[in-house]
Amino acid sequence: MSEFMSPNRRKWSSSLMFFAAAIGSAVGISNIWKFTYVAGENGGGAFVLIYVLAIVFVALPALTAEFLIGRRGGASVEKTMENLAKRDGIIRAWRYYGLMAVTGAFLALSFYSVVAGWTIDYFFLAVKGFGGETVKGASDALAGLYANPLRMMASQFTFVALTVAVVAAGIQGGLERALKWMTPALFVILLILLIYAIIAGDFSAALTFLFVPDFTQLNANTLLMAVGQAFFSLGIGLGVLMTIAAYMDQKTSILKAAAVVAFADGFVALLAGLAIFPIVFANNLSPAEGPGLIFATLPVAFGQIPGGALVGPLFFLLMAFAALTSAITILGTIVAWGEDYTRFSRRTISMFTGTLLWVVGLATVFSFNIWADIRPAAWIPALSGKTIFGVLDYIVSNLMMPLGGVAVAVLAGWALSRDSSRAELGVIDGRLYTIWRFLVRYVVPLAIASIFIANLGS
Repeated sequence: MSEFMSPNRRKWSSSLMFFAAAIGSAVGISNIWKFTYVAGENGGGAFVLIYVLAIVFVALPALTAEFLIGRRGGASVEKTMENLAKRDGIIRAWRYYGLMAVTGAFLALSFYSVVAGWTIDYFFLAVKGFGGETVKGASDALAGLYANPLRMMASQFTFVALTVAVVAAGIQGGLERALKWMTPALFVILLILLIYAIIAGDFSAALTFLFVPDFTQLNANTLLMAVGQAFFSLGIGLGVLMTIAAYMDQKTSILKAAAVVAFADGFVALLAGLAIFPIVFANNLSPAEGPGLIFATLPVAFGQIPGGALVGPLFFLLMAFAALTSAITILGTIVAWGEDYTRFSRRTISMFTGTLLWVVGLATVFSFNIWADIRPAAWIPALSGKTIFGVLDYIVSNLMMPLGGVAVAVLAGWALSRDSSRAELGVIDGRLYTIWRFLVRYVVPLAIASIFIANLGS
């Protein structure tokens, strides 16, 4: 019997370890890389204001729903659906959501591991030093990485191997041992970078940019981007946080747990902005550089600022840690499914899944070089210009995650009875429960559906 199937190993050893896992899962590259460049592209303050409101009124209710479903089901995401069908009478067809979630998690990790590998590659570049780097030189360096499949394969392999090694060792021997120091390390490194940004960067310009809303920058696209960033940066919809919650003890308050994790997720994003934008402004760089802000713009700053030889490596180490904590929990979700439905050991499932992830991830690697001209879905208007990586990213980000998010909201708000959800939440205050139930039944599905429709239209 695999260790996930052993009851005494299906629980986190403490509430603290649950929080380390949940926060580690929620805080990933999206909080640092994507938040900063999306906020930069959308004018800063107005975007941030909508982002914070969306965390409270969209992300938090949805995260609470995912935790509720996970703890009540107590297993991998598909097995949880089966358990809820037996215990709470939901229809058995919900298991297909479970299958979609696990498939989406696998596809997401296949290309996530490639992008995460860049952080390892750039860490070693930063150790060597970015001295004298120009904007053109930094762009050429990133293009050089894209053009070198062997270099990308090596960093991808390193990242996948580290992830597999942690997950294969089990919950307490692997995940807890890694996350109990990696999750706090994220915050420590980020605070060091923040202190440096206050001293060496243009901190007042960053504060103004991030926290003084310019409502002329606010439009429908900014609104949808902010809501989408708040919701999807948590990874809701793919069953990862649901699986983490399956091993939460009954004493932990789901509402308080969701509030802590959602706060930590938003807090890290804002800290990242406060650590990055002062350096950007101090070096007269544009905050609206787009996806290249981290890999093509910041190396220029690190090559020019005092102490850049130390700050540069620290920053990309932060990125690597953020990527690894998320990847560990994503792979853990896939492995949990394998343990519930096969007789293989956790180590075997982890190694097989890791190998398959690396192989499938090669399609993403090659999308930047030898397969860059291949358009596998050219006959579909929304996908006509996309590489294999672009197609995979679109399917997961624009289809699977929104559909999964709506499914979580519908399951918690409509399929589960009021008595079941209230009992699991343990809410004494009826008004608080009524507010959550209203948000998860109406506001969350409407918000996600709006993003889903907008993405399809784009």
